[in-house]
Amino acid sequence: MSTNPPSDPNAGTSGTDSPRTGTPGAPRPRSGTPADQRDERRRQRVVAELGRPETPEETAARKAEDSRKYRMRKTVNNLVFSLLVTVAVVVVIVFAVPRSDKPLHPDIDYSQVAQTTQQSQTQILADPELPDTWSANYAEIRTSKAAGVASWNIGLIAPGNDFIGLTQGFDANPTWVGQQLEQSTATGVTTIDGIEWTVYDNRGSSDDLGNLEYALTTEAGGSTYIIFGTGTDAEFERVASGITSDIQANAARASATPTPAATPAS
Repeated sequence: MSTNPPSDPNAGTSGTDSPRTGTPGAPRPRSGTPADQRDERRRQRVVAELGRPETPEETAARKAEDSRKYRMRKTVNNLVFSLLVTVAVVVVIVFAVPRSDKPLHPDIDYSQVAQTTQQSQTQILADPELPDTWSANYAEIRTSKAAGVASWNIGLIAPGNDFIGLTQGFDANPTWVGQQLEQSTATGVTTIDGIEWTVYDNRGSSDDLGNLEYALTTEAGGSTYIIFGTGTDAEFERVASGITSDIQANAARASATPTPAATPAS
């Protein structure tokens, strides 16, 4: 009877068995790229919130939501940036573009122009006497090619910024008068400082007559006077009163001028 020698409990076995190494229970080292490690940590965070592993559908939904929020942030940032650029451009325009201190409407000394122009005219030019609160943006001689009539013209600006034009036509004909009044029809007659004026009140008209909302006309000494514009009745009367002396002087000049005698027929 043979006996077997005692076996060594610490001895290993042959074949595929190999001794185990490391400390039981120790965490295995992480593997993969840093991006993989970040995804792993993110999955662990999501699992902690859900209390279970994140499904592929939930992962896709989370990533889609993250992309949407990112796009929204980019859109807001772009909008703010565009707004800042626009404000910067406006500031540059305001401070860099030169601006003139001159008024929008030039202030013409129509009385001075009338005195200078009078030297070449036989009829007395209208030079309205008005308060300093009135101004003018033009004063000149014009000639109508269609009607063949020359005229003296002043553009007046009333204190309320209404426009009133004064035109004095020399030896005017009906064609010229009709052109100046846009062929409108007389609506009445008024007397100002003893001078009779024909009234053209177009304020209620549906036609586009421009500055011809209201007009006054009279004739004296070979001149036809037309006052027109968008002012009030009081402003029109003020302009008419301002040229009363000129109208009367022009009428007196014409009366004092001898009429050439007719040449007898031979």
